[in-house]
Amino acid sequence: MAVVAEKVNVLKGGQFLVADALPETTFTPEDFNEEQLMVRQMVRDFIDTEIIPVLNEIEDKKNGLPPLLLDKMADLGLLGSHMPEEYGGMEMDTNTNTLICDVMGGSSGSFTVSFAAHTGIGMLPILYYGSESQKAEWLPRLINGELKAAYCLTEPGSGSDATAAKTTAIKDGDEWVLNGQKMWISNAGFADVFIVFAQADGDKFTGFIVPKGLEGLTLGAEEDKLGIHGSSTRQVFFEDVRIPADNFLGEIGRGHLIAFNVLNVGRFKLHALSVGGAKRALGVGIKYANERVQFKQPIANFGAIKHKIAEAATQIFASESALYRVSQQIQDMNKSLQADGKSFAEAKRLSAEEYAIECALLKFIGSEMLDYTVDEVLQIHGGMGYSEETLAPRMYRDSRINRIYEGTNEINRLLSVDMLMRRAMKGAVDIATPAWNVQKELAKPADTSIPEGPYGAELKAVADFKKLILMVMGAAVKGQMDGKLNLKEEQEILMNVSDMLADLLTTESTLLRIQKNCDNGTGTQPQEVYDALLRVHFHDANGRMAKNALDAIASFVVGDLLDTFVKGIHRFTQYPPRNVKSLRRVIANDLIKKNEYAI
Repeated sequence: MAVVAEKVNVLKGGQFLVADALPETTFTPEDFNEEQLMVRQMVRDFIDTEIIPVLNEIEDKKNGLPPLLLDKMADLGLLGSHMPEEYGGMEMDTNTNTLICDVMGGSSGSFTVSFAAHTGIGMLPILYYGSESQKAEWLPRLINGELKAAYCLTEPGSGSDATAAKTTAIKDGDEWVLNGQKMWISNAGFADVFIVFAQADGDKFTGFIVPKGLEGLTLGAEEDKLGIHGSSTRQVFFEDVRIPADNFLGEIGRGHLIAFNVLNVGRFKLHALSVGGAKRALGVGIKYANERVQFKQPIANFGAIKHKIAEAATQIFASESALYRVSQQIQDMNKSLQADGKSFAEAKRLSAEEYAIECALLKFIGSEMLDYTVDEVLQIHGGMGYSEETLAPRMYRDSRINRIYEGTNEINRLLSVDMLMRRAMKGAVDIATPAWNVQKELAKPADTSIPEGPYGAELKAVADFKKLILMVMGAAVKGQMDGKLNLKEEQEILMNVSDMLADLLTTESTLLRIQKNCDNGTGTQPQEVYDALLRVHFHDANGRMAKNALDAIASFVVGDLLDTFVKGIHRFTQYPPRNVKSLRRVIANDLIKKNEYAI
């Protein structure tokens, strides 16, 4: 499964705002090949035979199960599916690795934290920034399961502001001496190697490789957490811990690059895990709704329950569509970079970095979609949703952390807009020209024509959503240039814009997926179900677009100019109203009949 390097034409990161994508170049879950389907089945079989039977034991932290399960995953090659063959990895492509995370998120409970922490933030710093000798020393043993990894970034006084860490690393001859404290460290209880960030020689934020068992390295007790009970989370203390002088990663003082670039992948993988988790959770809710009888009929027959099922399904479908679209972009960029002579590690790092904006958006899209789903599934269970006899409370608890780690959702919202503006200023994405064109368009009569074809209204809506975002961003940037606005102090406006970007990403991705399925006949569901999913999502997104644009504009524009922008908002949110009650029933009835989320 080694990646075959070839030159491909790749859409740049953030360019989805100003460029049109084509259905034929968009990857969808309906496009999995035979090999990928075999991998999916292998992972499902592993979950069914090795994880689900011991989920309760994992939850109760019995028998040290997570490291044992990681060993079994190593035997199947699943700890190195994303790693180079030269170190024992399998070099599976991005889409296959995305699929593995998708499946793992569906049925693995809190074990997904152990898996993700080891294979992602635990291994990638060494792949991306390790020297050749460091890679040769550590990666083979992390891939074959001999060693387990943990990532030590957060401290009591540094969470979102990670580079404010106070842990120190002082050079003493041919050694570094570490002192400090880390907290919320996943896998800490069984990790053999720690990726530790510290201030080297005063204020040079740097990453280090620290093996366990060193004098002065101690662990706190297991944290008593709200959720993900089965994962090991402990504090890690360093008191005059000595490591060899060459155990630093990358360059001294450049640790922020390690942290940021590893988090790009972490955010993307978290979205994949969230999609898988939401599909499983909704399936649990649908089964209960079919079994629970009230007023002499299953509660699945009631419109209020159908609304919950259909709305969760719509959000899942849209999130999944965006997931695999971005996965393909990362994969294409990876191939292009390797064709240009980049190494496996460089191509992997740079391709994820290229789509840092999309990864930040996906992080909060997926985690909030999962939170919505598990909340509604618990509500479908009624009083039983509060009982540990069902899976509902565990899923509810486990979901909540996703909005906090890998950068809080607030941070990711702010980052997505900040990174987009920075790319625009560097010339990587031309936003100024299309934004100026939108301003000129506002002075002309509105074009109300709709493209021909079954999805003409949706195609027009996507184009209008892009114009709306460009209008809002253009107005905000001009306000800053005129000295009337300081966007660094206007986080609410930035979050309005980020939510609009998120809706654009999911609406266009959903449209591209359904167009492709329709054109190629690859859909596995009745066409009316796909069309219902599409139109419910667009109807709801249209309303959110209008509100976020109005909230942003009205916060810094006044007088006649405000009237002009309000007309612009109305102009660019003209998606026709849909009978979402009936459309949601089409979606819900199909899933209720199948007794699972089977789209």
